Amino acid sequence: MQVAQTLLHNRSDFMQALEPLNAIAPQLLLLFGSGDWLQTVQPVLAERFPKAYRLGCSTAGEISGQGVTDGTCVVTAVHFDHTAVQSAHTHLEGMDDSFAAGQRLAQSLPAQGLRVVLVLGQGVNINGSALIGGLTAVLGPEVLMTGGLAGDGAQFRQTWVMDDSGVHAHHVACIGLYGSGVRVTHGSFGGWMPFGPVRKVTHCDRNVLFELDGEPALEVYKRYLGEHAKDLPAAGLLFPFSMLGRDQADVGLIRTILAVDETRGSLTLAGDIDPDGYLRLMHASTDALVDGAEEAAQAAKLVMENPGQGLALLVSCVGRKLVMGGRVEEEVEAVADVLGQTTVLTGFYSYGEISPLTGDVSCKLHNQTMTITHLMELDTDTNP
Repeated sequence: MQVAQTLLHNRSDFMQALEPLNAIAPQLLLLFGSGDWLQTVQPVLAERFPKAYRLGCSTAGEISGQGVTDGTCVVTAVHFDHTAVQSAHTHLEGMDDSFAAGQRLAQSLPAQGLRVVLVLGQGVNINGSALIGGLTAVLGPEVLMTGGLAGDGAQFRQTWVMDDSGVHAHHVACIGLYGSGVRVTHGSFGGWMPFGPVRKVTHCDRNVLFELDGEPALEVYKRYLGEHAKDLPAAGLLFPFSMLGRDQADVGLIRTILAVDETRGSLTLAGDIDPDGYLRLMHASTDALVDGAEEAAQAAKLVMENPGQGLALLVSCVGRKLVMGGRVEEEVEAVADVLGQTTVLTGFYSYGEISPLTGDVSCKLHNQTMTITHLMELDTDTNP
């Protein structure tokens, strides 16, 4: 396995910056940047690397071996020695189509030998939990799924997904990796802390929350946010919900706010809510978030004899970036220190993270979490 990466800053000379990627004859290209960058670079990559699959999305910040940047485009090329690659994409008709879109994606991937699916979706009109549910319904729990939902800075207006067919505002897309040569581990961790009382969900519809303890959810939420309520929905990134089970035990999932409806007094969350569960508000400090990223990296670190080059896909929530501000580099540095110099980092700040819980195999939608997928190959011939 070989990995090459370039970080594009200027549209005037970006074609020259792509030249080093030719050396490894990649089968896979991953792109993370603004919608404008994706539109600019995608046709060039299609022409220069016609045999390589392409997957990418718009972001709320780019992650590369050079740290965290904004307004750039990270292009990461991967050459596999013993792993086959396939791709799939589908149009997303709207939030209610999320489950069916996941099914369509999964049905488009050959099943035999499938080990890992990297999936990206548009970020503003999607139910990430339902998307994962559709994928899992077809693929089963044995196939590892990771990825994330595209970002648009902190605007929540327009996101983009890039696949082999181009750059689209209403697509979900994925890459499947095949064969026994690929080795993959994953980790996810938040670092957020609860505050305020536990609240019972008394009315919700999938990912739309109408009532907490019999009161309009938006009214309750504004009361706790105080002066921050004037900045909704963006302020919701700083105060997500922790999901609690029917016994009020923490289930390890966080939900962030995508939209508010003043007329209905409701909150639209990035994923499904347990109609019989409980919610509790969360907040965080930079130190706690950095510690969480390090813990995720420890869980995702692959330990192999004579390890070659590896790739780590980092998907972290835009809410974490807003909390950490100028110290956001620290969480990526913490991950790099754990995974070591032979691992190339790529990824983005997202509107939702897709990964199993640490130590589990069942895929979940996360918010406000650092998720890490660590890929390497065995140095041996295999039959994908």
